[in-house]
Amino acid sequence: MQNIGKIIVIIGIVIVFGGLIIWLFGDKLNWFGNLPGDIKIKRDNFSFYMPLVSMIIISIALSFIFWLIRKFFT
Repeated sequence: MQNIGKIIVIIGIVIVFGGLIIWLFGDKLNWFGNLPGDIKIKRDNFSFYMPLVSMIIISIALSFIFWLIRKFFT
């Protein structure tokens, strides 16, 4: 049970840290989601948006964070 508690606390810290970054630097992160490789299609009655490169960057960042958690806490 202690391991589950540690994991929950770490996830909470990561969420708080991410929230603080968005809160403090949200106006400076307007470029995120508008990267080259993000797909945007706008037509008359249709719009499609797929942030492909942004999702890859988030995936790499989360993989690194979870790797650090595994490295230091297991």
